[in-house]
Amino acid sequence: MNRRTIVLGLAGGLLAMPFAARAQKQAKKSVVGFLSNAVRPADGAPPSALRQALAELGYVDGKNVTFAGRWAETKFERLPQLATELVDLGVDVLVTAGAPAAEAAKKATSTIPIVFVAPGDAAATGLVTSMARPGGNITGISDPATELSSIRLELLKEAVPTATRIAVIWNADDRAMTLRYGEVERAAGVLHITVEPFGVRGPGDIDGALSTMMRTRPDAIFVVSDALTNVNRTRILDFAATYHVPSMYEFGFYVQDGGLMSYGPTMDDMFKRAATYIDRILKGTKPGELPVEQPTRYFFLVNQMTAKALNLTMPQSLLLRADEVVK
Repeated sequence: MNRRTIVLGLAGGLLAMPFAARAQKQAKKSVVGFLSNAVRPADGAPPSALRQALAELGYVDGKNVTFAGRWAETKFERLPQLATELVDLGVDVLVTAGAPAAEAAKKATSTIPIVFVAPGDAAATGLVTSMARPGGNITGISDPATELSSIRLELLKEAVPTATRIAVIWNADDRAMTLRYGEVERAAGVLHITVEPFGVRGPGDIDGALSTMMRTRPDAIFVVSDALTNVNRTRILDFAATYHVPSMYEFGFYVQDGGLMSYGPTMDDMFKRAATYIDRILKGTKPGELPVEQPTRYFFLVNQMTAKALNLTMPQSLLLRADEVVK
């Protein structure tokens, strides 16, 4: 073997090293944990919107990423243990849905990056110290539902001008939901509306709240949406339909299921945006340096079929502002 052959061989080996190292790095399989207050889905997988958005960014399930999910089934006392399980698994990023899940994850780890979705006002609840620079190991998509609560109440009052007593259902065990209720109460004073508060903590409380409403007959219902109210929404929707009570909700799926009105972002949009946070974190960005974002789009839905069943004529001004009118 001559000197030229040896030099070429060494050069080839040196050139190959970065490619080998890069291939080895790409072959690393990241683990994305998911923690939610809600009921475990049939497929036992995190939301499809999150997984699809990650796939579009190059993260193929089973190839370079795997998922580990935990669901509290609306039993919020389970969240600390579930968060600990995900931490013990050594996930690379922990995604949370809802304020209680985000709080449990934050208490469970100060090192694993956390990306929260829809925790309410992240600054007001103390999840982050600053929206611009959250610090620590946590960031994500904050749902400004506290501010939106007053807008929702104004829309409901515009739809039902004669409403003076509005029943508000919210999960009293969720600090973020209680903040939303507080904003509804504040806005009600401005609009000269009396609020009938129904803070619930479980399915039985929802039954009790609805039984009380059968006697008091409020002019309208305002539902603050979280895992507890979402899972039990059929009862609320059925009550509103049976007793002809107009109702306002936070998410469009309530309206698709027969509710009168909703105004807010979509969870799918927020999960898709969370995927970009995961991508940046897995590529080395510290979560505390990523500003907390808010949804960029809010959707106003009206169910005209429900309005007709309630003998309610929706103002044309509202119908023109609606992003979708269910007919």
